[in-house]
Amino acid sequence: MVFSIKHIFSLVSVLFLSASLTTSVSVQENFAKCLSVNSKLSIPISTIYTNNSSSFTSILQSSARNLRYLLPSVPKPEIIFTPLTEFQVQAAVICARKLGIHVRVRSGGHDYEGVSYVSEIESPFIILDLARLRSISVDIRSSSAWVQAGATIGEVYYRIAEKSKVHGFPAGLCTTLGIGGHITGGAYGSMMRKFGLGADNVIDARIVDANGRILDRKAMGDDLFWAIRGGGGGSFGIILSWKIKLVRVPATVTVFTVTRTLEQGATKLLYRWQQVADKLDENLFIRVMIQPVNGSQIGKRTIATSYNALFLGGANGLLQVTKKSFPELNLTRKDCIETSWIKSVLYIAGFPSNTTPKVLLEAKSSNKAYFKAKSDFVQKPIPETVLEGLWKKFLQEDNPLTIWNPYGGMMSKISESATPFPHRKGTLFKIQYLTIWFDGDRNQQNHINWIRKMYKYMGPYVSSSPRAAYVNYRDLDLGMDKKNHTSINQAKIWGAKYFKDNFNRLVNVKTKVDPSNFFRHEQSIPPLSVKS
Repeated sequence: MVFSIKHIFSLVSVLFLSASLTTSVSVQENFAKCLSVNSKLSIPISTIYTNNSSSFTSILQSSARNLRYLLPSVPKPEIIFTPLTEFQVQAAVICARKLGIHVRVRSGGHDYEGVSYVSEIESPFIILDLARLRSISVDIRSSSAWVQAGATIGEVYYRIAEKSKVHGFPAGLCTTLGIGGHITGGAYGSMMRKFGLGADNVIDARIVDANGRILDRKAMGDDLFWAIRGGGGGSFGIILSWKIKLVRVPATVTVFTVTRTLEQGATKLLYRWQQVADKLDENLFIRVMIQPVNGSQIGKRTIATSYNALFLGGANGLLQVTKKSFPELNLTRKDCIETSWIKSVLYIAGFPSNTTPKVLLEAKSSNKAYFKAKSDFVQKPIPETVLEGLWKKFLQEDNPLTIWNPYGGMMSKISESATPFPHRKGTLFKIQYLTIWFDGDRNQQNHINWIRKMYKYMGPYVSSSPRAAYVNYRDLDLGMDKKNHTSINQAKIWGAKYFKDNFNRLVNVKTKVDPSNFFRHEQSIPPLSVKS
């Protein structure tokens, strides 16, 4: 479905173009008047929050996950607009473009560097917050669902399970992720080795492009549809909704968590995991969560490695797989919990065992902290001596965490160029590194310096040329755009890390669909040259 430019502009007559945008008042007034000038749009006052609004701070903080980007020193938007309909999103794009206002788009607020709700490179800016666009329509007969961008992945899982006990969707492990932005980066989860990424299971989409048109898959064309499924959020348009393909899951699945400390042979076991994790039965996903814990000796810490897993089948089948392919884990029947797929979602997400699935409808995350993260992809096992050095570094930091996610299975069968997400065949596992703190900016730089040094230490033992990274674990240390003016060579420094050779195609798509670079942020895809 496509609306012509002429039709769009008849809906939203843009006024006040000559008004000064040098003050907050002018930005707020002009944008609000532009939105409401046509009565057909019916823009409720309750959808527009200025920094004078009593609810402004609570709305700003509502879904922001990284508290680093809520500090008083961080730039704040002039307006937060929470549209209720697709046409209001469309109007916001048209008005922002005509008034020269920079836009950031937020669906779930999980962007690691806050680029969906903070602009540190240009002002004024506004936030288009899609939290009220969260309808979910599940059609079991066609094994599909239409999901609006503001819905969380937990809500999506719940609505699928509400209709069927043998259907699911292969996306994120964190249930408060906004599905709009989540899929734009790839969207991996505990069923990725069986079914691929969330982005691999999208069959249609609706977006607002830089010209304010609402486009579906047919209207946007193959190139743009390719780009939005893994090319990162905030570059090509605003995702309104995804049509996702549901997958079949067993009525009974099995989960377990087995923990080993250094004193229990954790280093040798982790080295063995590296050798087998990508080669295990594709129904089995075993990630490793690694962090310091209190040791048996008072006042002394050790390293704990927790093997956290989902098997698409019963416990007996799981034990056969691990006995044959990973006997070193010493998994027993007592370790295994048979459950439904929807309850496995709760288990993997870390909810208490007595939690009911309805918690997924609460949508908001209570796990907020100050943090800095980085990522790596590994193509050959990291030696035990290197792991021992890593443990020493971890014991020097207050609250470090690293999560190792296995690849292989379906991830090795999908071409690197099928979507912009290129980390496929040859990848053994992905590493996420985090350092977490709770005392604001008091010791923030010390924590950031620690993770940078640790990242440098790991350099020789991970992928190279480029040293790959996951775009949904955004890291501004890799480089940043300047205000609407970034050379392709500069952007390729981080673009190649996130997208490898797919970066070049993403630039070509960007040049075609958004040559004026209306949709931009600190690490967005730039056009070949910016056209006014």
